[in-house]
Amino acid sequence: METLAKHPVLTLDGAKRFESEFFGGNEATEWSAMKSAGLAVGMAVLDDYGELGRFPQDAQVLVLVGKGHNGGDALLAAQAILSRHPEAHADIWLLFGERTLKPLAARAYRELVQCATKRVRLVSRPDALAKGYDLSLDGVFGFQFHPPLPSKIVTIFARLNRHLIRFRAAVDLPSGLGDDCALRADFTYATGSVKVPVLDDAGRAVVGRLRYLDLGFFSGGSAEDRVTPGAQTMDSANWVLTPEILSPLQALRPAGSDKRSHGHVFILGGSRSYPGAVLMSALAAVRSGAGLVTTFVPESLVSAYAARAPEVIWVGWPETPAGGLALEGSHLLRERIDRANALLLGPGVAREPETMALLADIVKTATVPLVIDADALQPEIVWAGAAQRILTPHAGEFARIARAAKLLDFSREAKVVTVLKGPLTRICDGAAVYHSLHGGPVLARGGSGDILAGLIAGLLAQKPADPLAAACRGAVWHGMAADLLARTNGQIAVQTTQVLDFLAAALRNQRP
Repeated sequence: METLAKHPVLTLDGAKRFESEFFGGNEATEWSAMKSAGLAVGMAVLDDYGELGRFPQDAQVLVLVGKGHNGGDALLAAQAILSRHPEAHADIWLLFGERTLKPLAARAYRELVQCATKRVRLVSRPDALAKGYDLSLDGVFGFQFHPPLPSKIVTIFARLNRHLIRFRAAVDLPSGLGDDCALRADFTYATGSVKVPVLDDAGRAVVGRLRYLDLGFFSGGSAEDRVTPGAQTMDSANWVLTPEILSPLQALRPAGSDKRSHGHVFILGGSRSYPGAVLMSALAAVRSGAGLVTTFVPESLVSAYAARAPEVIWVGWPETPAGGLALEGSHLLRERIDRANALLLGPGVAREPETMALLADIVKTATVPLVIDADALQPEIVWAGAAQRILTPHAGEFARIARAAKLLDFSREAKVVTVLKGPLTRICDGAAVYHSLHGGPVLARGGSGDILAGLIAGLLAQKPADPLAAACRGAVWHGMAADLLARTNGQIAVQTTQVLDFLAAALRNQRP
């Protein structure tokens, strides 16, 4: 089994303990980390702002600063942004006054003022704010904040939450998270480590989209080795996947490779009711790097599909009167199944009883690893048979198959890898949950799941013995490609299949 590229999720008390031991009170080391964090936040904000369009050359930036390191990070992030946009201006609000700044935050403030003296303005009251801002950077409270918020801050945050701000960024976690009056973010940039509260769905409206900025805290050995043992330090059931999970796909392939060297994925799906889904899955499987893709579809659809994707081996399947997959076609799969390294079931199938019975029969006798998607995610199907399997449900489908169980319990009891799609995609093998922080609203459209399922199936065919790695790698790759699509074309005027065109760029670490 592959060792996944993952970093631990820390509890709040654990983060305090970890950073205390990691830095050891060395101010020079802390300052170096703050510089790295500020630069990382600034660059990530400029990347993500691309989903709105080009960052304005004369942007108005609001920097909200508390007393401690989060404030310093926000100030240095503003410095990074202003240094790259010499016509941009920043309003700095030191919410507790300059005298309260801790030494490193004060140093960051001085650096920003020296770097952009004529483009920095201090504000100290809500009525001194500009009418609107292109960007706000929230560095008021860090992870050591405990509710409730002071009444003065509640009033200020309420006003800021109503203020015209096009892009709201929070450093590490939104200020006041856990309080009803927390400062809302569009993106939260977890610096150095991800803390438990930002993964809680209950805070999603405040946290917005979560990014993890790796500052090297867990490099030089396994992530577990860098975390102090103890139940209060690390949430051992939760991990964050890092982009390094794509590293095996970024290496050169052996010179003697042929198409049989990289797996043969079978796909069974499609119907006259939903003809596009299985085509998207097949196209994604082709882009996954699999050597061969064979797709079984209703026979009336074969010619149109072959014209669209000639790389795929298309096999016509007998149809029900309604255009679904008929039981009488079972021999087509049985005759070929020994050639397959993985089998994807479900994209585009309709819920006809005959088709559901067909899929249940296939799962009961399957010996190759399975990916089960879409309408094939039925209790009588996913709980059948003994083959290794990956399930790819969204929240509604998960509720249908999980029998009210939580993700961890369901995956353990069913002995499956579950890819639970959502604003944060969670991958679970019954032992732990792995979070992919890539993707976003650009994926909130029909067909995104079909592409993900095809991508995972293609990866599984290349490494059939490790379904967890295939699921995690597919989720991260899919999400990173979606990020590039959104930064290039925005979130609105795009097609689902355009994600396919950014898979190569995501793999090659290319910026749009």
